[in-house]
Amino acid sequence: MTKTIEFIFDFVSPNGYLVWQPLKELAARKGATITLTPALLGGMHKLTGNAPPFIRDADVKGKNAYAQLEMQRFIVRHGLTKFRMNPAFPFRSVELLRLLLAAIDLGCGEAFAEVFLRAIWEDGLNPADTTAVDAVIAAAGLPAAALAEGAQSADVKDRLAANTQAAVDRGAFGIPTFFVDGEMFFGKERLGQIEELC
Repeated sequence: MTKTIEFIFDFVSPNGYLVWQPLKELAARKGATITLTPALLGGMHKLTGNAPPFIRDADVKGKNAYAQLEMQRFIVRHGLTKFRMNPAFPFRSVELLRLLLAAIDLGCGEAFAEVFLRAIWEDGLNPADTTAVDAVIAAAGLPAAALAEGAQSADVKDRLAANTQAAVDRGAFGIPTFFVDGEMFFGKERLGQIEELC
């Protein structure tokens, strides 16, 4: 039976970018499907009392340096050599997530996620630059007018808030979080466990 890997997702997480291609490769190997569930990481942090590791662990000697080492190891292992820390990080992602929900409704969610993950974490796109965001949408051949209309709908705005709350209610506290058969996995380092389950 085909497994579904639900990916609780926000563009603002560099680990969301780093895990994307390896996750797709895993799904292809195992015949699994990936479902994207946009959720606002900042909202998750507020609801859970969590904080970004670079803030939360700032006073723990060696911890952030080790996290950087592990990130570099992951990058090398998976050949993610185009990754660059975004100059605008941490940036506001709510508008992009609403656009992603609209894209999912239109059947082009994965394409939208792929295009913007590359634009943000490879090309340095500032998501606050609406002109640049519009240019990425146009260059990718995505339905700009329908995306803009959908992203501004009350339904999409409400669903993003509901997704965020629901993710927290299920135990999520950060990105990337995955659910497979009701089991939660947190972090890009859990791909091996997910593969065993699939």
